[in-house]
Amino acid sequence: MVEITGNAPVPVPATRARRRLRLPDGAALRVALRLLSLAVVVAIWWIVAALDVWPDLFVPSPADVWDRFVESVTVHDGRVGLSDAYLWEHLGASLWRIGNGLFFAILFGVPLGLLLATVRPFQVIAEPYVNFVRALPPLAYFSLLIIWFGIEDTSKIWLLFLASFPPIALSVVSGVRGIPQTRLDAARALGAGRLQLLRHVVVPSVLPEFFTGLRLAIGFAWTTIVAAETVDGLPGIGGLAWSTKKFQQTDVAVLCIIVIGLAAILLDQLVKAVERLVVPWRGRA
Repeated sequence: MVEITGNAPVPVPATRARRRLRLPDGAALRVALRLLSLAVVVAIWWIVAALDVWPDLFVPSPADVWDRFVESVTVHDGRVGLSDAYLWEHLGASLWRIGNGLFFAILFGVPLGLLLATVRPFQVIAEPYVNFVRALPPLAYFSLLIIWFGIEDTSKIWLLFLASFPPIALSVVSGVRGIPQTRLDAARALGAGRLQLLRHVVVPSVLPEFFTGLRLAIGFAWTTIVAAETVDGLPGIGGLAWSTKKFQQTDVAVLCIIVIGLAAILLDQLVKAVERLVVPWRGRA
């Protein structure tokens, strides 16, 4: 931007131009655009419901979903919430299962990824099995897990673990294989031993890929939670969503979808915030 002084244009600093025109910064603009898009989606939803384009059984109105939300966090007719638990209890039970599955996925996925990336014979033997598990849909082996571990939380945590650990292991493999050989040679030339090489070169190089794999694993865990809670999944947000089919409670199903989506977004944002703290050098030259 320029400012005319006499006959010659004088450049105006970007900060002065922004302040003079009162332009929002990047973060505020992103928030405004997201809120605007949300308002548009809700408005379209409300209009479609008001015009009765489809029956309420197929497209419940925003008011109906809001009523179910209020019902899910209060006591009504002597009953607590929905399916004998408050909404936050359903969500908390699912988060506890997902957290356990992710914990074991990280515990076993990280060393597995390091072995796959550094030990050639182990990679030849084990990598096909990792890809095999990664390709399987959760419901394909959930019945087997129930037979082995019962209908309690153990089988559900196993299912979430199996859905989560392949992306974590493969992200570590990608991170290790992406380390430039010159960086390793330089560290060795400076006298770095195996542990120092691992601590100061390998781990910092792998962390960005690890966080990418962790975000993917969390996404897979959320997409698997309904399958994990189809059997004895109450309390649980996935179990609550699954239970709606019996009485065709579309409004409760939509509420569960919204809660699952918002929880997944917030958890992803939390991981990104941790990544910015732990890996501040990502994306920088």
